[in-house]
Amino acid sequence: MDAAPPALIRETFPVGPLQCNCTIIGDPLTKKAIVVDPGGDPELIMARLDKHGLKVVSIVHTHAHLDHFLASGQMKEKTGATLHLHEADRFLWDSLELQCRMFGVPYTPVPAPDRYLRDDEELACGCGVALHTPGHTPGSMSFWFEDAKLLIAGDTLFRRGIGRTDLWGGDYSAIERSIRQRLYRLDEQATVVAGHGPDTTLGEEMRENPFVRA
Repeated sequence: MDAAPPALIRETFPVGPLQCNCTIIGDPLTKKAIVVDPGGDPELIMARLDKHGLKVVSIVHTHAHLDHFLASGQMKEKTGATLHLHEADRFLWDSLELQCRMFGVPYTPVPAPDRYLRDDEELACGCGVALHTPGHTPGSMSFWFEDAKLLIAGDTLFRRGIGRTDLWGGDYSAIERSIRQRLYRLDEQATVVAGHGPDTTLGEEMRENPFVRA
């Protein structure tokens, strides 16, 4: 009998002034990794990568609110990894300085994205796909790792909550559709990594989320 492949490396930890959940996803065989939402503390992120012996090949973003990419420029400079975003959020990416002023957060310039994410695009680590889940922002993305039963939902879905839709480009009807038609059709046993706060499972949210139930 063939041995099961080693489990995906996954570590999630809060970073930055607004405590965004940054997630490292690594292939245990190739040691290639992606970093999702480096919202600050680049030295901490690099230390966690070094602990696992991983090399970052791409930095991907669930959306372009400042707390999800404050350290993206520094991470790119340190690693040479490419920056990825859905094109519909480029207007937010380009307004980082304005966002920082509004929230009283120090501004660190970030270069333009290297390429734009597409719906159902395979991620660079070869172990997951990008899902376009608009609503919190027009270009909000979730990242689905089927074999690991893992969903990185950004600020689309939280434990017993959903993302705000009263900020730039928010749309309540769109986020409801994204959750019902994209996320709730995935494996209900999957772990959900939200953009902030604790993990949950899809099944729990389908039954217990007070905003959107299956």
